[in-house]
Amino acid sequence: MEERSRAELFFTEADKERLRAAVRDVESRTIGEMVVMVVDASDDYGEAEIIGGIFLSGLLSLILTFLFFHASVFWFVPISLVLFFPSKLLLHRLPHLKKPFLGPDRKEEAVRRRAFVAFHEHGLDKTRQNTGVLFFISLFEKKVHILADQGIHSKVGQETLDRHARTVAQGVREGRACDTLCQAIQDTGQLLSTHFPTIAGDTNELPDAVIIERTKK
Repeated sequence: MEERSRAELFFTEADKERLRAAVRDVESRTIGEMVVMVVDASDDYGEAEIIGGIFLSGLLSLILTFLFFHASVFWFVPISLVLFFPSKLLLHRLPHLKKPFLGPDRKEEAVRRRAFVAFHEHGLDKTRQNTGVLFFISLFEKKVHILADQGIHSKVGQETLDRHARTVAQGVREGRACDTLCQAIQDTGQLLSTHFPTIAGDTNELPDAVIIERTKK
């Protein structure tokens, strides 16, 4: 049986039902279409595997040459080369070890880029009134990005969405992800009901269930 990923385990079934209910409630009062998505990570950060592999193999090689080869450079270089690929593989298998080799800007950009791709992959850019809103949670980075289509963005603005995203990200770090996300959905829905109230003939264009995406091995 395949092991479930962190994204698949992040929300309990009760949490998922709460989030689904929050989305349905908001969509009953506005033409906005909301989607919640959780991913293991927004990037595989291959460069961190290389940098970390070099660092780890160099460190291990240094220790071994001091212990067994009198700190000889003659042994240091080949041992480092031999240990590089196992070290790189270790970082690939244990992604949390990559974090010391990644800057905050790199992670922030990766999350924003992956949220943008997800927005288009899941059809949030194809709603009839341009009112799609994506609540995107990336667990490796512990970051949240909220992305809205142009119809909503012109009225609400990214600054407001970013403020909600920071609140949810704090909730993720503190183990209160479901509570803060439900509140962000309701708060965003309140804004949308002012500018985009429900209209006759409005239909549910996107799924209400939480979208889960695990890292591809």
